[in-house]
Amino acid sequence: MAEKIRWAVMGTAGIAAGCTIPAMQKTEDCILYAIAGRSQEKAESFRQRFGFEKAYDDYDKLLEDEAVDAVYIPLPNHIHCEWVIKALNAGKHVLCEKPLAMNAAEAEKMYAAAKENKVILMEAYAYLHSPYVKALKAVIASGRIGEVDYVDTAFLTQDYSEDFRLHKEYGGGGIYDVGCYCTTMILSLIDKPLKYVMADAELDEKGVDHMASVLLGFEGGARASFNAGMALGIDTSDRYDRLFVHGSKGWIRSEVEYNQEGEMEFKVTVKKAGWERDTETVKLDSLSNYSLELTNMNKSIRGEETPLITEEFSLKNMRLLDEILKKAGY
Repeated sequence: MAEKIRWAVMGTAGIAAGCTIPAMQKTEDCILYAIAGRSQEKAESFRQRFGFEKAYDDYDKLLEDEAVDAVYIPLPNHIHCEWVIKALNAGKHVLCEKPLAMNAAEAEKMYAAAKENKVILMEAYAYLHSPYVKALKAVIASGRIGEVDYVDTAFLTQDYSEDFRLHKEYGGGGIYDVGCYCTTMILSLIDKPLKYVMADAELDEKGVDHMASVLLGFEGGARASFNAGMALGIDTSDRYDRLFVHGSKGWIRSEVEYNQEGEMEFKVTVKKAGWERDTETVKLDSLSNYSLELTNMNKSIRGEETPLITEEFSLKNMRLLDEILKKAGY
C-alpha cells in the first residue's frame, strides 16, 4: 500500500470545512494529522468534528511539528504569500487555495522558496482535476471541432454583503475569487501567447469589483471572453456558469458548474455539408474533484506523478490576472 501523507490544515475556512477536509477523509492515502485555527477553541472544534489527531491555536506551532508532511492553506488571499513561504521554509509540501497570490511577483517568490527547500507547491484548482475537463480537452485534441478560435465562459455568484471576499484589504473581489476559474479554463483550452487584454468592471465605493467583463486576444487570432463576479443578489445561494468553445469545424456547449461532481454532460456539435449539424451529448461521472486533487498531490510528494497545476501554468495565470485587474481599475 502506498505511503500515507500526514496532512495539516492551516485555518478553519469554509472551503476547508465544506470541500477539502471531507475530501481528505475520502482519500485513502491522506492522514488528517493536524488543524490550526486562530483560537484553540476553534481548532479543537474542527479536530473533534473531522477527526484530526492534533489541534493548534497558532500557525507557527503547526509548522514546528516535524510529523507534518504537507499543509493545505485556505487563508485569505492577502496572506497566502507569507504563510506559504513559511510552510515551504519549514520543509512542508504545500497545497494553497486559489488564487495562489495577490500578484505574479509574490507567486514567483513562493515557487523560488519551494525550489530552494526541495518541496512541492501546487495551487488548488480542484476542478482542473475533473474528468469533465479531461473530456473537454480530449474532444478538442481529437480535432472534431477543428482549431479553437473562441472560448466564452462565466462564473457568477451571490453578493457576499459582509464577507471577507469583498474586502479589498483581504484581496477580495470577483476577479480574484471566481474570475480566476474563468482565466484558468481559457488558458487550459487555448495554449497560445496572449496578444491583448481588455477589461472593465463595476467597482464598489472601496474599489472592489462586483462584476467584470473581459476580452482576451491570442497570437494566431483566437479570442476569449468571460464574465465573472458577485452580482446575483445578497447572501443567496444563486450562481450561474457557462462554457462555449467554438472551433473551425464545430463547437462545445456546457452549463456544468465549476467544481461540479457526480453526473454531468456537455454537447458537441459538428458542422456537416450546408446547414447540417450533428450533435452528440457527452455524459460522464466524476468523484470528488478535491479527492482527485489530493491524490495527485500525494502521488507527487511520493514521486509517482507530477503536479497537474504546474508552476508555469500558475505564473501564466497570475500574470493574466495582474493585467486584468490593472485594466479593470482595481
